[in-house]
Amino acid sequence: MKHFILLFCLLLSGLGCSRPHIGRIDSSSVILAVGDSLTFGIGAEPSQSYPSLLSEMMGCRVVNAGVSGELSAAGLQRLPELLDQYHPNLMILCHGGNDLLAKQDESLIEANLDAMLKLAKEREVDVILIGVPKPGLLLRAPGFYQNLATRHKIPCDSKTIPKILSSPSLKSDYVHPNAAGYQRMAEVIAELIRKSQG
Repeated sequence: MKHFILLFCLLLSGLGCSRPHIGRIDSSSVILAVGDSLTFGIGAEPSQSYPSLLSEMMGCRVVNAGVSGELSAAGLQRLPELLDQYHPNLMILCHGGNDLLAKQDESLIEANLDAMLKLAKEREVDVILIGVPKPGLLLRAPGFYQNLATRHKIPCDSKTIPKILSSPSLKSDYVHPNAAGYQRMAEVIAELIRKSQG
């Protein structure tokens, strides 16, 4: 029976039995946080943004490359320059929220994020993908986030931001966390980094 389970996991390693991993992060590492207002930190002070808090938690440089109001197409356009400028060891990609608010075609959002992941892969930059929720009564990240993570074999968290934005005590408005929400976000990402290191 044990042999069967092992064989089953080997056959389906891309579907969850094998956890995606990233390289080691230490004090010399550079993490590039790419996204929109959720990365920039709208709803809290700059020192309370998740990239700023994550830098303290991980003990390394975290570049806040969040642009408030940005659509994923614009993020894709500026990504090559960011990657060439900072030469990050790890990129945290949290994008697509403004596209979803504008009711953009989800296949286009997925295509833009897919292209961004490919750009990072070409430069041998590890990536962690963070899913954002689609507007609605029940906040859930669209399935394409997990689909992209599975396809590119990268770690993904698509539950934390929907949970934060479903909790009045953790948000500053209906689409942005407050300081406590960004603290929670940073804690989850830091833990995901630690668990995913190969």
